[in-house]
Amino acid sequence: MNDVIAVIFGISLTPWKLVGYAGVGLFAGRWVVQVLATRARGRVVVPQSFWAMSVAGSALLLAYFVFGKNDSVGVLSNLFPMAVAIYNWLTHVRSGRNARVD
Repeated sequence: MNDVIAVIFGISLTPWKLVGYAGVGLFAGRWVVQVLATRARGRVVVPQSFWAMSVAGSALLLAYFVFGKNDSVGVLSNLFPMAVAIYNWLTHVRSGRNARVD
């Protein structure tokens, strides 16, 4: 998974980098989802999909840092946010708000 599959603009792409980029895309894209949900409702809301994207993005980034890079700093910087996102997602689901927000 560390074999270079393409070079774009001088950046060597490997399957693990694609996993990492997908994680970053999900983790960053969750804010777009939150802004769109807020605009649609005219008040600040955090939809359930925000938490799902947080968990999925963190999981992909953790996989990248554990298996692709073997980078303990990257692991630690994604492990805590993932735990918080899981907690918030479960709290959101338990509160029953997911039916009103999504």
